[in-house]
Amino acid sequence: MTPSVMDYQALKNLVKRGEGSSLEFKLKTNHPEKIIRGVVAFANTNGGIMLIGVGDDKKIVGLKYADEDEYLLVRAINKFCFPRISYTIERVQLYDEREVLVIRVPRSPTRPHYIIPDPAEPDNKKAYVRVADKSVQASREVREILKGEQAERDIRFSYGEKEHKLMQHLGEHDSITVDLFANIAGISRRIASRTLVLLVLANVLEIHPGDVMDQYTTRAVQ
Repeated sequence: MTPSVMDYQALKNLVKRGEGSSLEFKLKTNHPEKIIRGVVAFANTNGGIMLIGVGDDKKIVGLKYADEDEYLLVRAINKFCFPRISYTIERVQLYDEREVLVIRVPRSPTRPHYIIPDPAEPDNKKAYVRVADKSVQASREVREILKGEQAERDIRFSYGEKEHKLMQHLGEHDSITVDLFANIAGISRRIASRTLVLLVLANVLEIHPGDVMDQYTTRAVQ
């Protein structure tokens, strides 16, 4: 545990902001799997802070046995997250001897991170990303994009008929999905998926992960 760099007033100000893409509240640690899902999602997206001992209604209740809660969480993060995630935990003392745990997770340079529920079955793994105030399971395309971003290689693609149909659709509509692209272009889902992943990595398109399906849009010109 690192010494606290946050006091009660700073904690109250943070809680006032409400949950969002980089902030999540959990009242207790009795469902550590939900907490580690959030930790993985922060590491895979843009980083964030998890406050344990704060309700969804923004009430700062704190934890009575913060030592035990911290031990449980550290053990769960270290046991189930792969590759290892870099994070810090600090505590904020409340007025009645209760404490709030503050878990800070930076955006990871070794994405994607996964949760492996059973170490005996390493292939049964799930990655999560942060979408607004939720941690959603990453699709195969999102995982491939996270891997490709770390590779930092020049992405080359040929602009053929399927890409023409894709850009034509995006000229007339806001977004497209893998299945819709496969349908419009008359190609397999696998080829549609690979094409969209390449175009995201080439900074032509942008992916918007969702808990049901991902949407792709043309990348806004900076």
